[in-house]
Amino acid sequence: MKVLNISEGTIVDGPGLRTSIYFAGCTHQCLGCHNPQSWDPDGGDEMSEEQLLEIIKYNDFPVTLSGGDPLFQLDEVTSLARRIKNELGKNIWCYTGYKWESIVHKPEYHALLQYIDVLVDSPFILDKRDISLKFRGSSNQRIIDVAASMEKGKIVEINET
Repeated sequence: MKVLNISEGTIVDGPGLRTSIYFAGCTHQCLGCHNPQSWDPDGGDEMSEEQLLEIIKYNDFPVTLSGGDPLFQLDEVTSLARRIKNELGKNIWCYTGYKWESIVHKPEYHALLQYIDVLVDSPFILDKRDISLKFRGSSNQRIIDVAASMEKGKIVEINET
């Protein structure tokens, strides 16, 4: 996997101390993106699933998958998320520039969604930037409870975390 950065013990990518993994590659290229170096799919360093799992085990925090856009490396991120959930039992948040509605009905995303607890969706929109929001940069982005949304067949947002 191409990884730009790993932030160990961050509090900005979900509740509590978390291990956040920032993956390379993003086609959204949002105006005002705080991480434009993440757009390059060849950026960062090649890391194995085992290397990432060792870091996650060492920190023993919940995990956030970010980027770039983790869905850009869908197969690799799905495999990693499966192991994080099944072997380590960690809570997983995932940030994506895609809207929930554009991925929930596509079979290629179902495997990943079964391991994600919370999905923060939608592209960053500079005109909707709001620094008072928790865990997101613009007001169009939603914090979605994945399991509840799948069960109810509609988006279940988490408003306060």
